[in-house]
Amino acid sequence: MEQPVKRVVIVGGGFAGINLIKKLSKDKRFHITLVDKNNYTFFPPLLYQVATAFIEPSNISYPFRRLFQKKHNLRFHMGSLKKVNPEQNTIETDTGIVEYDYLVLAMGTESNYFGMEQVKANALPMKTIDDALNLRNHLLLNMEEAVHTNDMKEKEKHLNIVIAGGGPTGVELAGMLAELGRNIALKEYPEIKDLRSHLYLVDAGKALLGPMSVKSQQEATRILLKLGVKIITNTAVKDYRDDIVYLADGRTIPTNVLIWASGVIAREVPGLPATAIGRGKRIIVNEFNKVHDTQNIFALGDQSLQTSDTKWPNGHPQLAQVAIQHGDKLAANLIREADNKTMEGFVYNDKGSMAIISKYKAVVDLPKLFFKGFGAWFIWLFIHIIPLIGFRNKVKLAFSWFWSFITNDPTLRLIIRPRKEDVIDAKPRVEAAKELTS
Repeated sequence: MEQPVKRVVIVGGGFAGINLIKKLSKDKRFHITLVDKNNYTFFPPLLYQVATAFIEPSNISYPFRRLFQKKHNLRFHMGSLKKVNPEQNTIETDTGIVEYDYLVLAMGTESNYFGMEQVKANALPMKTIDDALNLRNHLLLNMEEAVHTNDMKEKEKHLNIVIAGGGPTGVELAGMLAELGRNIALKEYPEIKDLRSHLYLVDAGKALLGPMSVKSQQEATRILLKLGVKIITNTAVKDYRDDIVYLADGRTIPTNVLIWASGVIAREVPGLPATAIGRGKRIIVNEFNKVHDTQNIFALGDQSLQTSDTKWPNGHPQLAQVAIQHGDKLAANLIREADNKTMEGFVYNDKGSMAIISKYKAVVDLPKLFFKGFGAWFIWLFIHIIPLIGFRNKVKLAFSWFWSFITNDPTLRLIIRPRKEDVIDAKPRVEAAKELTS
């Protein structure tokens, strides 16, 4: 007797969700629906290069519906998750209700502001493509404002850039902005003497790149200092109001650009049992990534908290590799269950970590090896091209990098933003068009 097709609903089209789909969609016993608030997947590790006008958003993004072409057991539902109903096997989104036999939560994380409401309201996060484009516009507008004013205090406020968070994102942003100041700002903004002297990298920990090796930490510090970045460690950002960053040690930095890369928290999922929510709002799962106190709900990637792996008793790091391996393993386990076989527990294979610091400078920590300099930089480039979806994306990104690196002059510094009056003026035209077509 033929088995009924199982409905698998995946919420979140990031690393975990997409890798689960790639493996599971090959088995026609599953009908998969991806739910995401965006209509595209994107590559978060390169968001900072979009934010610094080094690459285009299209280099690191890909439409879901294009990805699902000719996949008869795949569907896309654009919407934001509002609630899970475990008893009814349904989820509620802002665009409708979706039924499931298996539910997979892979929504990732959002910025954690640690209860600082002024920071949340005024800082610039780096979690989405929208965030990256907003930051790019903000940085470019600030430089234009700095050129126009003769008030030194105002000029300083527009030129100062504070990055909160000394992890890979913060370090990579600092390095890229320092390169921007050295190679581009001096040519295009002769009125600005030295953009690098206005760049601050602040971290509450004792060293940059906290999770990485001491060698990586020292190399990152050495290169960034050489580039002119002002590094402040062992100090947290405590507040940000009236264009002033307040540090825990009493110092203040006038700026209207505080980039927030200082921590994440898992996205909330209303409707799950309270017993399934752990620290940092991460969802507690067993060795098969099944959510605690549920029967057919799974959580993957940064959103999950799995303590069954003996080498990681406090949970896995919130890294792309964990999410990728989670997706692969759950696909294999759902297929095993469909074959009436026992699921296998997840064991994380740590492949190391890396961070780019500046042009031709990077650090790579492998389980037993350490690389730095040009070799590490080249490995970083290669590793970050492989996961991109679409051959065209890989070629476009490789060409963009090649051209930008040899010329020191990427040409994406466009300030593109809708003006409020344009949006308002467009409303009557949209309404009129609706009436004509009704």
